Amino acid sequence: MRYSRLFLPTLREDPSEAEVISHKLMVRAGLIRKLASGIYTYLPLGLKVLRKMENIVREEMNRAGAQEILMPGVQPADLWKESGRWEVYGKELLRFQDRHGHDYCLAPTHEEVVTDLIRREIRSYRDLPLNLYQIQTKFRDEIRPRFGLMRGREFGMKDAYSFDADEAGAEASYRVMFEAYQRIFKRCGLRFTAVEADSGAIGGSFSHEFMVLAGTGEDALVHCPGCGYAANTEKAELPPPSPVSNQGPEIPAPEKVLTKDMRTVEEVTRFLGVGPDDLIKTMIYQTSQGPVALLVRGDHEVNEIKLKNLLDGHEPELAGPELIQKVTGAPVGFAGPVGLQVRLLADQSVKIMTRAVVGANLADYHLINVVPERDFSPQGYYDLRSAQEGDPCPRCGAAMEIKRGIEVGHVFKLGTKYSQALRATYLDPQGREQLVVMGCYGIGTGRTVAAAIEQNHDSNGIIWPMPLAPFEAVILPLQVQDPEVMEAAENLYQALLKLEVDVLLDDRDERAGIKFKDADLIGIPLRLSVSRKTLAENQVEFKARRSEKLEFFVLAEAAGRIKEIRDRLLAADD
Repeated sequence: MRYSRLFLPTLREDPSEAEVISHKLMVRAGLIRKLASGIYTYLPLGLKVLRKMENIVREEMNRAGAQEILMPGVQPADLWKESGRWEVYGKELLRFQDRHGHDYCLAPTHEEVVTDLIRREIRSYRDLPLNLYQIQTKFRDEIRPRFGLMRGREFGMKDAYSFDADEAGAEASYRVMFEAYQRIFKRCGLRFTAVEADSGAIGGSFSHEFMVLAGTGEDALVHCPGCGYAANTEKAELPPPSPVSNQGPEIPAPEKVLTKDMRTVEEVTRFLGVGPDDLIKTMIYQTSQGPVALLVRGDHEVNEIKLKNLLDGHEPELAGPELIQKVTGAPVGFAGPVGLQVRLLADQSVKIMTRAVVGANLADYHLINVVPERDFSPQGYYDLRSAQEGDPCPRCGAAMEIKRGIEVGHVFKLGTKYSQALRATYLDPQGREQLVVMGCYGIGTGRTVAAAIEQNHDSNGIIWPMPLAPFEAVILPLQVQDPEVMEAAENLYQALLKLEVDVLLDDRDERAGIKFKDADLIGIPLRLSVSRKTLAENQVEFKARRSEKLEFFVLAEAAGRIKEIRDRLLAADD
């Protein structure tokens, strides 16, 4: 491709609405343009990167035995009502009616549609196992789209679905897809890890997220350097704390202390001269089952995903001031478990606390010397908090680390959740009807492209991994008015094309500084500069985007050298 013919509107300044580096650079480098909130147009370079990513996905899906299909983006409400998700999914599901008054939605995912396909076509155990995938556009009406392609409303996804006769087969399919995902992200040149995750609205018994590691990542994950255990903070298991000896002086009865206008953990503990780990926070939640009080240590945070799972999927919502006043008899900031007449749940770390500070359920007062079981008794003690740096690993006990990451893929063991709801069955060898056992496997294609930028950039722009780069090499003739310079650049361009190197020739009549800045902004991995000065020595200047080092190649050897470097970089990610 010649730059003069390329639709590539680059920008010098960051767009005002962009918050994260991938959004800024994708707009500045001319990869995307915003149409509406959370909805973007891919320009030629952006689409080229996306297609390279999709081709890697397609090759590995085919290698894993999956077969490509394409399902509709518009789905009838009847299927969602049959699965029970029409109301459960929430406002992210964009619903509408056709001219006949029939309800439809824009597809956020395709479990219902693919299960409907299978129940109509699969008859016998001989038809299984089966794995179908597609690369298609989804729509989720996010309440606050942000971060460009990271959290858009319209987005690209590869979603695959496995169908097996039993749990053993489903487990085997899950492992095959897990390994395929590892190959995909490795081939994309990304640093990633797979973590145990919550299954969320998709459902199922077990899942893993694939996280691209980046300091700018929106997701926190825990990692154990001892045994390799990893999970996102929504899912991370925390072992129960070690029991505390009961020996020691008897703890006096709870005592009421005036803490006027002190509502926060910081204010109360500073006034009383204790640490946050000596205070029990009492959090009031409203659920469909009624109000619930949740107890956690002052230095811990409630994990609402764990709480939701404990409540059998009933969505907890933090109570407002009116409900808190009604339940506790006190304003916000003074709730406590002693004498509280409401369902009481406690994190397991609360069980071993002694001489705890709690709210007194009375404005401007707290209680000290509170002891669990002696002064209050919760319904039970559970793992209900988010993991923190230094928490013990649930597998080996070593201190865990917190890393930042970007979710780019998610694999689920669905079991019979959808096949049971939609009656997707087959006949086993004895002629008995059995439910198909399913798995689900998603990759955000555009999100993966954005994550690659979050992981690979500097102050000058993008640094593409070779497999995703829109072009593998760029040739910069620095004096386009000089026939000798342009002839050498053109010959080099043609030689690279013959070697099947994806190359861009910057034939614009621009200053050298502008060409260098644009090449760095776009992030093309390999750069060759042709000038009067280099030609005087029968050479061209070479620079890799990831390096500050300048090298000089003999002009006649330059194309071959570039191909060797390109092949080596591709092999490193294969």
